[in-house]
Amino acid sequence: MKDILTIVFRLTVSCLMAAAVMGAAFIVTDKAKKHNEHVREEKTMYGLLGYGARKPVPPTLALHQIYRYVITDQGRQHIGYLLPTGREGKTEYTLVLLDLDGKMVSQQPTRLDGDQSREKETRDRAVMEAIGPGKGLRFADHTIVVTDSGKRVAYLLGGKFPGFKTFINVMLALDPQYAMLGLEVLEHEEDPGLGAEIEKNYFKNQFKGRSFDVLKGLQVVKEPLPEQYRQALEAQVTEEDAARIMGQYRAKNIYALTGATISSRMLTDGVKGLVTKCAYRLDVLDRVLEEQKIAVSF
Repeated sequence: MKDILTIVFRLTVSCLMAAAVMGAAFIVTDKAKKHNEHVREEKTMYGLLGYGARKPVPPTLALHQIYRYVITDQGRQHIGYLLPTGREGKTEYTLVLLDLDGKMVSQQPTRLDGDQSREKETRDRAVMEAIGPGKGLRFADHTIVVTDSGKRVAYLLGGKFPGFKTFINVMLALDPQYAMLGLEVLEHEEDPGLGAEIEKNYFKNQFKGRSFDVLKGLQVVKEPLPEQYRQALEAQVTEEDAARIMGQYRAKNIYALTGATISSRMLTDGVKGLVTKCAYRLDVLDRVLEEQKIAVSF
């Protein structure tokens, strides 16, 4: 009996030690994973803004995170914007609540600061504390306002929408007038050699430089992509020639991928929807911030 108890004790200790090691390893690797994801995300964002190895990010550039929530209270829905505010060099967040007509409902400070805002659970908890108990909360989307020396220069937004197979996940960069600065396809499950070509420069760069008015009306055409246009899209000509050639096509529709018209159309429609909704929401938010004299960091 004594031997059995000894064996059980040793096994228990061994299991506890193994669990502790595995738990510690998970914490370390999870932090490393999140760090690597953050680094990749930042690299993509700065790349869309035109920065990279040959053009370093200026120290005057700042990224301001905006988080949008749908809040339900006794059957009524409101839109909550978690907005960064600056105080003595520290980023804090304020929750601004709007009704579905875009009118101000309330403004509440939160306990969230800039370092905590990336953690979804912490962010959600801060919003729940601000709105009070008994209300439904759903995270909607995330937009980044880019400033340089305090001046608004761009917007960054991500989005996921249906593709031909399952979904397409993208990141967009827009200028202050909502013209397209760049588009990156982050993830998709389209068919290799067909719809998967949406991630190629000769397709995704067709959106680059389009004005907001052009973007809203974009369609997809089943016509061969002109060779000189392809060369410009793939940067196979000088920057000067590429700008000139691409300028000739900025008011025209998107050339579909060969054999993948549906994937081409799904991406185009998804991008149009993201840009149009983003422009509307930011315009409404800016109007409220100006009317209510709410000071934000962007």
